[in-house]
Amino acid sequence: MANETSTWLALAREIGPELAKHAAAHDADGSFAVEAYRLFAERKIFSMAVPKELGGGGASFVEVCETLRELATFDASAALSLSMHTHLIAATVWKHKHGKPGEALLRKVAAAELALVSTGASDWIDSNGEMKRVPGGYRVTARKIFGSGSPAAAMMLASARYDDPEAGAQVLHFPVPLSAEGVTVTNDWDAHGMRATGSHTILLKDVFVPDAAISVRRPAGKWDASWSVVLTVAPPLYMAPYVGIAEKAAELAYGAARDRADVPYVALLAGETEVELAAARTAWRAMIARANEYDFAPALETANAQLVHKTLCARAAIATVDKAAELAGGRGFFRSFGLERLMRDVRAAANHPLQEKRQHELSGRIALGRDPISNARV
Repeated sequence: MANETSTWLALAREIGPELAKHAAAHDADGSFAVEAYRLFAERKIFSMAVPKELGGGGASFVEVCETLRELATFDASAALSLSMHTHLIAATVWKHKHGKPGEALLRKVAAAELALVSTGASDWIDSNGEMKRVPGGYRVTARKIFGSGSPAAAMMLASARYDDPEAGAQVLHFPVPLSAEGVTVTNDWDAHGMRATGSHTILLKDVFVPDAAISVRRPAGKWDASWSVVLTVAPPLYMAPYVGIAEKAAELAYGAARDRADVPYVALLAGETEVELAAARTAWRAMIARANEYDFAPALETANAQLVHKTLCARAAIATVDKAAELAGGRGFFRSFGLERLMRDVRAAANHPLQEKRQHELSGRIALGRDPISNARV
């Protein structure tokens, strides 16, 4: 894992207290973590994963994961929003390192510290929306959910369905500036946890996407190699905040229970918390290792293994926080203690792709020698 002297890990610890100052207030009223995004831009954290030769920070994949984990111990919502941006950068870094287009986007992010929004996870294999062919490109109408960071982002990387008269149903991937005509960021994010992520729905109404902007074209409803790239680099990044949440919950609970350590059931609960935390860390670190600093070939087997470990990590992170709450006792029920927010935030781990039952189905089909996708569905 990242060396404790890592510049990026040190930076996370430096700015963390400033993030923590605002976290409770943003959670209370459901407002976006605007101060965090301002700090991320000022300290060039949006471009930390961009290679140095392209103007970025040159952070290793391990360093980026560890930075997200550390930031989450101060403000989980800010860390999760950042992870959504960062997994787009990571997938693009893989493309660049493997001789594929991506340099232009990485340079643009580094030059202006642009924040990106992802909607790929909710789109999954089929995507949603409608694309109509027009001279020079397409007109897109779609509704994209879970646009984390959208209140402060500059660009969305999305996809939509296009019924090609010759090739049949296709999914086309493209960037869209959030300032483009026809793009509306709604104000509908009012959630149980991760309330400061600003994960609003983004509406596209007859938005023009030029031919030159299409980055991926794939058959709808079928597995594509591009998913094997995304699902290798993305899960370790978006699960990093949940490992940080689990670590913070355990820390708070141990502090609350230390003066009761001689009570048998208290020590037992502390031990159970420690085991679940170790399980979350182990699954997460296995995912990081499999990404291998971007040195991998796209493979269904690798993507499947990442999704299996994502399920294990999510289960263990949630279990860690639940055990920590039991260990802390009544004190943990008070919002001022800080554990209650972690109890809500960690629940979102289950909603990241793939959700557990969908992962079970995909992995089960692979184990039985079948195509990973049974039929087209969102």
